[in-house]
Amino acid sequence: MSCSSSPLIAILFLTSISFALAQDYDDDSSSTPAMAPEEENCNGAFLTYTFISRTKEFPHLKNASAQAYAFKAMATVTNTMDHDLKQWKLFVGFQNNEILVSTDGAVVADGTDFPVNVENGTNFVGFPQSDLQNSIDTAGDLTKIKVEINMVGTQFGVKPPSVPMPKTIKLVNDGINCPTPKHKGNLMYVCCIQDPKWKINRSHIKFLPRQHGDLTISYDILQAYPTNYLAQVTMENHHPLSRLDNWNLTWEWMRGEFIYSTRGAYTLIKDSTDCIYGQASNYHQNIDFSKVLSCQKRPILIDLPPEREKDNELGNIPYCCKNGALLPPTMDPSLSKAVFQLQVYKMPPDMNRTALYPPHKWEISGVLNPHYICGAPVRVSPAEFPDPSGLTSESIALASWQVVCNMTRPKARAAKCCVSYSAYYNDSVIPCSTCACGCPEDATCDTNAVAMLLPPEALLVPFENRTIKARAWAHIKHWPLPRRVSCGDNCGVSINWHLFSDYKNGWTARITIFNWEDYTFRNWFLAIQMKKNIVTGYENVYSFNGTKLNNTVWPDLGDTIFMQGLPGLNYLMPEVDGKTLSDPRVPGKQQSVISFKKKLTPGINIRAGDGFPAIVIFNGEECALPETLPTASGYRASSPVIVLNLVLSVAVVILLINVLMI
Repeated sequence: MSCSSSPLIAILFLTSISFALAQDYDDDSSSTPAMAPEEENCNGAFLTYTFISRTKEFPHLKNASAQAYAFKAMATVTNTMDHDLKQWKLFVGFQNNEILVSTDGAVVADGTDFPVNVENGTNFVGFPQSDLQNSIDTAGDLTKIKVEINMVGTQFGVKPPSVPMPKTIKLVNDGINCPTPKHKGNLMYVCCIQDPKWKINRSHIKFLPRQHGDLTISYDILQAYPTNYLAQVTMENHHPLSRLDNWNLTWEWMRGEFIYSTRGAYTLIKDSTDCIYGQASNYHQNIDFSKVLSCQKRPILIDLPPEREKDNELGNIPYCCKNGALLPPTMDPSLSKAVFQLQVYKMPPDMNRTALYPPHKWEISGVLNPHYICGAPVRVSPAEFPDPSGLTSESIALASWQVVCNMTRPKARAAKCCVSYSAYYNDSVIPCSTCACGCPEDATCDTNAVAMLLPPEALLVPFENRTIKARAWAHIKHWPLPRRVSCGDNCGVSINWHLFSDYKNGWTARITIFNWEDYTFRNWFLAIQMKKNIVTGYENVYSFNGTKLNNTVWPDLGDTIFMQGLPGLNYLMPEVDGKTLSDPRVPGKQQSVISFKKKLTPGINIRAGDGFPAIVIFNGEECALPETLPTASGYRASSPVIVLNLVLSVAVVILLINVLMI
């Protein structure tokens, strides 16, 4: 071949390369990781759970079911739909007594701190990637349509070579259905699809609608700067029977933020130590950290007293400064809302105006109030506020998130108030159940024994001083005495329901509230739910302000009577010392009689149990009820399937066991 033909060959060679590079391939494996066939064929959301490894932990035990193993696993969520997956929520059905120690790429949805017991499964939500975009709008960028959740934890009882896999994995977002997942060794996967009946919002609205809950918290960004922003926190109580007193609000900063200043609330502890000895002092060298309010990762915010409401430095925020009271809307809608503002400084790499992230792991609590579980913050449409200039226009927040908190029913022996029963036809009182609000750690009393009957005057004596009266009452009544008396209730508030009278046309009860706390309950309330629609016959409550809740306004509370103190008598005073040093402390007390007519409730049997409440709620907290009811001959089990003879038989057996032990 001649040298003159070489340039032509070179041109043809380069042209062929250019042509080859210009080809349009469906799959470019050199730039995109290969997907499993199941994932490629999924038109919904593809989920996986992969068990990676485990290591035996100390102590090493012969009992395989009790041996602990440290494990590592990874879950993934891939959006394979033609629209975005907003605020994804993944449920992993753990079933091997797992305890999660850490996660990466997601947080536990209910905000629980690590380590967290997830033996019954748990929900994960994304952080910082809470939304998964669709492949069409991102050119298939896996970093935007897929998230990986790395987990480290402890599991029990699955001995190698068996693999400790969860029971199931699924998305719990509205409108998405997940079939039973499939298994392949240490891999579990499932393709969740959109419900065809679910109406998909195809609009360009970026945010989810606001949700409903017992208590909602809004986190709104009002002003944003490269290094800091101004946020407003709004708490709203929506439940008619819940409230908070001296609320404490806390969260966890996820990206190194710290609070410079607040208005309308304050941090329980003023502490800038973590900033001074941390990275914040390197990045924010122009800040006087002696003026920084809190650098704690989990700060606790508290309300200000009313006298600070017009304070130019700390107050002047609408709905602030109520001493931490957040009342139900049934009492006063204007007092069911609390607002405060805070100046937040950020840390790299978030040093620009649009890098805005809310804190996570929200928790709120109060004094003798319901226990709330708060979800993760959800990005919602920006909140609107009246313009500060006073014009009729509205100003819009730069970004808004919503946290929804719902009340939970107290677990056994974890209540904060309790109820005792008595009746006109029996001279004994059935006290609050043993350890109704928890048992003492160093109990010398019997934590499992049935509470001993008491004389009526013993209700005014603290439960730690009732033993002598209980024993004397048993001696008078010729009842057998156990070797160890039952423990007290340990409740901060107790309520006595006394069946006062029962006649042809009606009946009455006397309600007495005892405050055993060193705390004054201001604007207290009591809610009574009865059985068999007895509330229909409600007539009056004489020393309290009583209202039968309207079925049309509160459909779920139609059988409820709502009571609160009359004006000037709405303080439930704390426990105080007795008249002499030898006298026991005396509880604060409020009392009233409530009356009912029988005309609208024919067929009820007051003495058989219809005259006793089904649910008692004090300041939003559901109180523990006695397990037995008073009868003319003593007491009987509140459950109709258990008769008095069985109760007495159990008591005799316990007595014989105690005698034999002696």
